[in-house]
Amino acid sequence: MSRKRKLRRALICVLVVSLIFTGFFSIYYLKRMIPEKLRVVRGEESRISLQLPISATLTAQSREVTLTDASNIPAGQVHVLLDDGFSLYSEELGEYALSLDLFGLFHFRDIQVQVVDTEMVVPCGCPIGIYLETDGILVVGTGQVTGLNGVTSEPAYGIVHSGDYILAVNQNAVETKEDLIREICASDGEDVLVTLRRAGEEITVKLPVVQTAAGEYKTGIWVRDDTQGIGTLSYVDMEGRFGALGHGISDSDTGQLIEDQGGILYDAMIRSVTRGTMGVPGSLAGIINYSDASRLGQIFDNTDKGIYGQLSAQARARFDAMECIPVGYRQDIVVGPAVIRCCVDDVVRDYDIRITRIDLASHDNKGMVIQVTDPELLALTGGIVQGMSGSPIIQNGKMVGAVTHVFVQDSTKGYGIFLENMLEH
Repeated sequence: MSRKRKLRRALICVLVVSLIFTGFFSIYYLKRMIPEKLRVVRGEESRISLQLPISATLTAQSREVTLTDASNIPAGQVHVLLDDGFSLYSEELGEYALSLDLFGLFHFRDIQVQVVDTEMVVPCGCPIGIYLETDGILVVGTGQVTGLNGVTSEPAYGIVHSGDYILAVNQNAVETKEDLIREICASDGEDVLVTLRRAGEEITVKLPVVQTAAGEYKTGIWVRDDTQGIGTLSYVDMEGRFGALGHGISDSDTGQLIEDQGGILYDAMIRSVTRGTMGVPGSLAGIINYSDASRLGQIFDNTDKGIYGQLSAQARARFDAMECIPVGYRQDIVVGPAVIRCCVDDVVRDYDIRITRIDLASHDNKGMVIQVTDPELLALTGGIVQGMSGSPIIQNGKMVGAVTHVFVQDSTKGYGIFLENMLEH
């Protein structure tokens, strides 16, 4: 085969691979940009722009939903450029379907339209103390122990894994570190049967026990049965339910979302600020008041979209006195000015930010990119710091989301979660 023919074949192969890659990437990008679900308020026209210069045909599958094009003429089917936008209107609560065909030819997605009544929340922004109990005893890691004979070993290595949850020892349930120590010492040096939950499944393993001193026995497991920290309360709804953080609480050693059995929400006070710099995120340092009088409520859920629970009657009266505002949905958010509400110097106040990017199809906690523009907040913190997670994002009189992450290389920027994603936990 001549050199030219080999080169031509190679170029054809590169072209084919490039076309395949472009096709798959285009489909992936469209799926990322076109949401699977939209919430609209009953009796209010909702305008949606998908920021895609692509023609499409949209068809309302139910008479209860009116579909309108850019010319504002109602129709059951409209042909639009997706970045020009379209409008939805309904006076009937419920869930309805909207069919989207690209270029008027290829069916791409059915968009679920959820028609709801106006939702109201109190955007909080105050610091909170969080106490969370693990659902089982969390294994952080394993380590070496030295027996009475002077021999050093790591008996649990390869048997238990970081992220396992210990549920029982020799069929006796254990809930705390003290329970675990008691059961291991009761073995009198004999191997123990440990019941674990690993990746959602229960298994039983046999674990060697090493005597390290008179009456003292160890297995070389590092464990944790609770966690505490400071964050920001995002919202309280009309029923006294709260959401905070905008992301889940993960174990600092394993990096995994903590499987919990609930916890307690407390008042907290910010005492100092470590400013964020390039490559080093800053943080808020504070004090959690663990007295009964400072309990705000019960924590019921720890999810990847935040922590959730119910305020006590006393705390609810306090937040009921604060201003409530409407919930803003993803299509209500625009690139431009907004504010975040937070406390970095003992006073809850609003600081100017700019929303710079919106991912309408996001179902996680990174639906928008924000940048702090407020000179005062930049002077105090350098931008977004740890402990500000959960700070409400407010735009055009609506709470649209909450701060979740900081960009490590630029502390003035970070991610926010859509409030509607938090409300769907």
